[in-house]
Amino acid sequence: MKHSVRTTLAAALAVGALLLALPAASAAGDPVTYVAMGDSFASAPLVTPVDPGNPACLRSLVDYPHVTAEALGARLTDVSCSGATVEDFASPQTIGTPAQYSALKPDTDIVSLTIGGNDTGLVAVALGCTNVLPEPLGTSCAEKNTLGGTDAVAARIDAWAPKFAAALDEIHRRASQAKVFVVAGGSYIRPGGCFPTQPVWGRDATYLQGEIDHLAATIRQTAQSHGDTFVSATPPTAGHDSCAAPADRYIEGFVPTSPAAPLHPNAKGSAAVGAALTAAVRQAQGLSHAA
Repeated sequence: MKHSVRTTLAAALAVGALLLALPAASAAGDPVTYVAMGDSFASAPLVTPVDPGNPACLRSLVDYPHVTAEALGARLTDVSCSGATVEDFASPQTIGTPAQYSALKPDTDIVSLTIGGNDTGLVAVALGCTNVLPEPLGTSCAEKNTLGGTDAVAARIDAWAPKFAAALDEIHRRASQAKVFVVAGGSYIRPGGCFPTQPVWGRDATYLQGEIDHLAATIRQTAQSHGDTFVSATPPTAGHDSCAAPADRYIEGFVPTSPAAPLHPNAKGSAAVGAALTAAVRQAQGLSHAA
């Protein structure tokens, strides 16, 4: 009898350990429901294979939300869309592209989002930093955007922060049970640049990455003030920026060398960011990263 009790107890403990090693699921045993929101950093435009469900968004089937969903065994609703701003969370971005908020439900378990690059004009700033010829034959974007001692780009980022905070409030209102993970940052170009491999002067490369880092820091502070988890895309892409050898790049340069949009993650970059998000989700759930 004692042996039987011990055997039964051991079996129960083994089952309990197995359950703890699995991603969290609903009481009904359904898979985790995961909604991915955001812009082109999330949707990974031009990375193949392309999601045929909404061609206008240029969404990849191997973007970081898909990588994370597969690792977690989650049921994914990916509404990330190239060119999105926070305004597109509340209203249709294009015909046939519903407002991103509409994907959120009371029973949503996980939400991830990347946003801000389009809202603050960072893409346009990056394009304005290009110079085909070496100094002084051109215009410095760092000098242009800091005339008079005020950093116009940083000021724009700071002014946008309340809109991002309001978006997080709305996400929590619509998906009150969800854990929210905010992904931002990324190693786009190393300090000092790599002119002429990437057509950005050294001081402008340092300035451009500094503005990307400032946006990420602003997003981090806002997310954490809402009790949300910030996931930095900078460590997983470090050393794999647009100055790296083409085979080592996770974020493409101004002229991509693998399927991806300029200044966006390629398939390797999306996989690396997806792995970082997966680890953050598992840590938030109190699970092993290797589960």
